[in-house]
Amino acid sequence: MEASGQGLKVALGRQLSQCSEVITLGVRGNFFDYTPKERDLIRDASKIYFPTILYAEGLAALGKPLFPSIHCYRHMGDKWKQTLLFQLLQIPMPRTKLYFGRRAAKEILEEFSFPLVAKLPRGGARGEDVFLIRHKDQLEDYLARTHVAYIQQYVPLERDLRVIVLGRRVVYAYWREAAPGEFRTNVARGGRICPDPVPQEALDLGLQVAQRCGFDHVGLDLCEFEGRFLVLEANMAFGREGLRKAGLDYRSLLRGMVESGEI
Repeated sequence: MEASGQGLKVALGRQLSQCSEVITLGVRGNFFDYTPKERDLIRDASKIYFPTILYAEGLAALGKPLFPSIHCYRHMGDKWKQTLLFQLLQIPMPRTKLYFGRRAAKEILEEFSFPLVAKLPRGGARGEDVFLIRHKDQLEDYLARTHVAYIQQYVPLERDLRVIVLGRRVVYAYWREAAPGEFRTNVARGGRICPDPVPQEALDLGLQVAQRCGFDHVGLDLCEFEGRFLVLEANMAFGREGLRKAGLDYRSLLRGMVESGEI
């Protein structure tokens, strides 16, 4: 199948299964689980959509254009890599440092004061890997869970921002308010999506960060602190609740962007 002279478009993940311009094959655990014809489609494709983390690196090595980008897959669920990238690019974020080894507790207390935020550097979702540390015993409990301590300045806030970037544009952004007694704003933690207008400054920062990092499928979390916006983290597997509340359908958005040539 050729798509309007733009070449063969193939998807492995099923997010574009309703898009007539893309052949969706599904994800198979072994490459040779695909038929010979399907393997040829993958090798010959001008672009691969949603290759999944399983195939992204191999397809990138073949020089295949991907959506989401290889940068999304390389930084997905990895706060460690994201932080190093943000620091290299001088992207504004709360003061953050990683600690290693037996002296971590001592070094953390020399450089941070309570309360502080501790996160598991890799994996996690829905706020389950984020902890507010108020005293030394809580810090020791956290350090017992990880070999690499990811420590971040505590920024007191009642709400933060989620800026969703697809392709090269912001498709939606919204505030998230924390539930009473909860420092995390995740909807899964009782956070509430708030319809207040989002400042253009935050939209501009979110788009700039996504483009500089090479992220074309991302929900960026931002907060406002001391008169400026800071980036908290990047979520490539972001929730869809905010889009749904705005009457936006994620798969329809993607389909329209493929059909228009945006992605």
